[in-house]
Amino acid sequence: MNPVDEAIQSRRAVRAFLPTPVPLETVRHLLAVASRAPSSSNTQPWNVYALTGEPKERLSAAILKARREEPPEAHTPEYQSYMKEWREPYISRRRATGWGLYNLVGVTKGDREGARRQMERNYTFFDAPVGLIVTLDRDLELGSWVDLGTFLQNIMVAARGHGLHTCPQAAFMDYHTIIRAQLGVSEREIVICGMAIGYEDTSKPENSLRLERAPVDAFTRFFGF
Repeated sequence: MNPVDEAIQSRRAVRAFLPTPVPLETVRHLLAVASRAPSSSNTQPWNVYALTGEPKERLSAAILKARREEPPEAHTPEYQSYMKEWREPYISRRRATGWGLYNLVGVTKGDREGARRQMERNYTFFDAPVGLIVTLDRDLELGSWVDLGTFLQNIMVAARGHGLHTCPQAAFMDYHTIIRAQLGVSEREIVICGMAIGYEDTSKPENSLRLERAPVDAFTRFFGF
């Protein structure tokens, strides 16, 4: 297979990582490669906070403490990530993802404690050795959000070229106040997401999750071919 195709098709959200370190040089390389992403007028709007070791553990501990000790309304996102009212085909895809993961890790319907534990694994970056927090300047418009998507995808695809896996994580956006305090993120920036980077733990059942994609003809109309 074409190596670019292979990198794209083998990319998936991994939710359990080995503790094997990822060197700083590798992280720098991935970000440099990803920065070749297109952006409107070459604005390059992304900001990245890369964490490993004690700073990453400290951020995880602060978020988990807040989740367990403070009311949910104390931490809310600054932007709407999901649909306000789910409809087809999106609701079915969302349910297939959620229940597919829960079935693999043994979380049954009504098991709130199991669901809580699985959700909280987001905030340890699923034990990955490297975590990223990604922000945009809040005065940027929607075009820059599109640009950021190409940058994030570049990180994930480039990681596959080094035998690494990733998991993009919108869950971090709820805890932007803690992230600001821990990492010195300015109020000028809006916290968009996190991302875990590391080597896949193939022994974990959650990493066997494979999600279907709609066929091309389901989302494309061709003209003049």
